[in-house]
Amino acid sequence: MLSAIRNQIAIALRFFQQTDDYSISCDDICLDQPNDPSRGDLYTNAAMMFSKRLRGSPIKIAEKIKEHLCSLEVIESVSIDGPGFVNFVLKNIFWNSVINKILIDGCDYSSCNCSNNERINVEFVSANPTGPLHTGHARNAVFGSVISNLLEKIGYDVTREFYINDQGNQIKALARSLFLRYKEALGGTITADQFTEDMYCGDYVKDTAKELIDIYGDRFLNKSEDQWLPILCKFSIDAMLRNIKLDLASIGVVMDQYTSEAAICKKHMVEEALEKLKDNGDIYDGILPRPKGISEDDDWEERPQTLFKSTKYGDDVDRAIRKSDGTWTYFAGDLAYHLDKIKRGYCKMVGVLGADHNGYVKRLQAAVKALSDDKAEIKIRLYQLVNFLEDGKPIKMSKRSGTFITLKDVVNRVGKDVTRYMMISRHHDVMIDFDFVKAVECSMDNPLFYIQYAYARICSVFRNYTDGNTDIDSNLLINADKTSLKDESEVGLMKALLLWPEYVKGAAKALEPHRIPTYLQNIASLFHSLWNKGKTNTTLRFIDKTNEAETKARLSLLKATKTVIEDGLNIMGITPMVEMR
Repeated sequence: MLSAIRNQIAIALRFFQQTDDYSISCDDICLDQPNDPSRGDLYTNAAMMFSKRLRGSPIKIAEKIKEHLCSLEVIESVSIDGPGFVNFVLKNIFWNSVINKILIDGCDYSSCNCSNNERINVEFVSANPTGPLHTGHARNAVFGSVISNLLEKIGYDVTREFYINDQGNQIKALARSLFLRYKEALGGTITADQFTEDMYCGDYVKDTAKELIDIYGDRFLNKSEDQWLPILCKFSIDAMLRNIKLDLASIGVVMDQYTSEAAICKKHMVEEALEKLKDNGDIYDGILPRPKGISEDDDWEERPQTLFKSTKYGDDVDRAIRKSDGTWTYFAGDLAYHLDKIKRGYCKMVGVLGADHNGYVKRLQAAVKALSDDKAEIKIRLYQLVNFLEDGKPIKMSKRSGTFITLKDVVNRVGKDVTRYMMISRHHDVMIDFDFVKAVECSMDNPLFYIQYAYARICSVFRNYTDGNTDIDSNLLINADKTSLKDESEVGLMKALLLWPEYVKGAAKALEPHRIPTYLQNIASLFHSLWNKGKTNTTLRFIDKTNEAETKARLSLLKATKTVIEDGLNIMGITPMVEMR
C-alpha cells in the first residue's frame, strides 16, 4: 500500500546521491504515524536518517521529498516540521483502497518478500537434555517461535533448530542418577550421600527408571559402571528428548531440525574448525590475562592454551579453544556447531540465549565471521527470566533437586495461548512477572482478553448480520462505498490498519516480537472505542437496517480489523476466539 510513497521518497533521496557505491532501499525508509494527529496522517524521517550518508542538509532533502510526494494523487498535502520531518495528509480515497487491500489479501496483507526467500537458521531452546523444560525455556521457546514466524512473513526461508548438548559430564551425571533410581525401583537401597552435587534428584528420573525396567528388567543391576553407563546415557537422552518435544508441542512449537553435539564431534568438526582458523592465521598458543573479578588470592593460575584471535573480529578478549591438558573447551564445541551451520549453507543465523550468556555474544559473532570468511553473520538475542508467583512468593527453581515449575505445569494451569502471550508481552531485555491469576482474568485489564474480546465482538456483529455466521464474504464488501467512514474513530482505526505491515516488518528486522501484542492492543483499543461510540451515537452503529450502503461500509472496516487481529494472533501462535466463554 505504501510502496508508491516509499518509491517517490527513494527517488528524491537519489537526487542527492553522489556515488554509486550504495543504494537506498525502499525497505529502509521509515513511515509512521505522528503522535499529534494534527501534524498529518503519516510522516517520514528519511531526510534526517540519510543526510549524513548523502552529505546533504536535512531541510534541503526534506524539501525534495516534499516535491516528489506532492506529485502523488493520493497525497492531500505535505509539510516539513522541525529539523526535517516530512508530514503528509492522505486523501479519503486512499483509505478506501487500504480496506480493500486487506479484504483482498487477507492475512497475506502483512507479508512481503524483502528477504528474497534467503535461508536463515533460528536456533532456540537448545535445553540440556537432563530434565523437563522449565519456565525459562518457555520464554526462549515462544520468543524463538514468534521470531521465526515473523521472519517467514518478510520472506525468509526459516529453519527452526534445536541444538542437543548430548555429551559431557552432565549426561554422565544424569545416567548415574538414573542408575540409582533404577536400583531403588528394583528393591535396592540407596542413600542420600550417593547423590553427588552434579546429579539429578527430580521425580522425572524415577519415571525414567521405570521405563528402563520395562525394557531391560534387572539386566544392569550387578554390572559394572563401564558396562551400563554408555547404554544409560543414550537411554536418558532419548527419554528426555521425547518429553522435551512433547512439552514444546504443548505450546505450539515444532522444530525443523534437531542437531546433535555428539554427532558433530564424531564428524571431527572441532578439528576442522581449528584447521580453518589456523589457515586464516587466527590460532596461536598463549596465556590469557587474569579474568575480571579474579584476585591474586583466588585459585587461578596462568597457563598456556590454544587461543582464537577473536579480538580480530570484534571480541573483547581472545578465547581459549584447547586447555593446557589438551582437552577442548566448551567454546570449541560452539565453533564446530557454527561451522556445521555454515557448511549447511546458512549465511544468516539467529541465536536465542538466556541473559546469563551475555559473555557469549561477541565470541559467537567473531566465530561466525572467522569461520565464514566474513560471509555469514549471527544475531544473538538474550532474554531475561520469568518470575512466577505462588501466593505472592517467588518459586525457586533447581533442576537437580526437582523443585521447579515446569513448562508443562504452566500450560496445564493457564493454557497454551496465555502462556505464549505472556512470554512475548514484554521486551526480551525486561524480566516478566507472570501472575497466574491476572493471566486468565476475564477483564479489560487483561491484555490478551482485551484483544480476543475485540475479535469476538466483531464475530458477534457478523453473526447478527448474517443470522449465525461469524464471517462475511469479502467480495460483498469490496465494492462498498467507504466514503461514509469519516468519523475520527473510524479514520483512526483505518490509519492503524494501514501500518500493520510496517509493524510486522519492523518487528521481524529488529527481532522484537513484543511489538506485535503492543500493536494489537492498540487496534483492540481503537475498535472498542468505536464500539462504545455506537452505543450513544446511533449513526455510528455497525448495522443500520435502514441504510445498507453504510452498513456494508462499516462491515468492510470490521472485516479488515478482524483480518489484522487474526493475522497478529497467528503470528504469535495464538488461536483467535470467535466467542468468549
